[in-house]
Amino acid sequence: MLAAMDAVDGTRVGSAPPTIGSDPVVDVEAAMALALEEAAAAVTHGDVPVGAVALVDGRVVAARHNERELTGDPTAHAEILALADTARALGTWRLGEVTLVVTLEPCPMCAGALVAARLGRLVFGAADPKAGACGSLYNLCADPRLNHEVPVTAGVRGDEAAAQLTSFFADRRS
Repeated sequence: MLAAMDAVDGTRVGSAPPTIGSDPVVDVEAAMALALEEAAAAVTHGDVPVGAVALVDGRVVAARHNERELTGDPTAHAEILALADTARALGTWRLGEVTLVVTLEPCPMCAGALVAARLGRLVFGAADPKAGACGSLYNLCADPRLNHEVPVTAGVRGDEAAAQLTSFFADRRS
């Protein structure tokens, strides 16, 4: 994780926001490892373990996890939070140079936000057959009727991401 979160206002505590170009360059495998760490952090406050890491030129710009239970905000998905942090860091909502690495295939809300942000690339781990909107149920990122298409790479460390989710839901059922 980049830093802990302040549950009151959602800002990062413990370190300054990342400065573009200051961190070492990482590939999508290493970024997915960070996203899996973020996902694990979501469990500490009862949220579904989904993590997202935004990269620009291979440098981490944002790293977030689900916070719906923590904040009571239905839109506090890891992807939405990471997009907002990234837009603030870059000073623009147009995120064409950004690669977003997510542990779980985005839902329709998040996929729509990726398209609206004109994201450069999406990489995700586990497919979501119940709510996935980037190939499983829908494919919003590749719909030619929309104003932008997002290139998608699926299955990066997907077994690990799926195991994290399976474990979370098994624990909740028992």
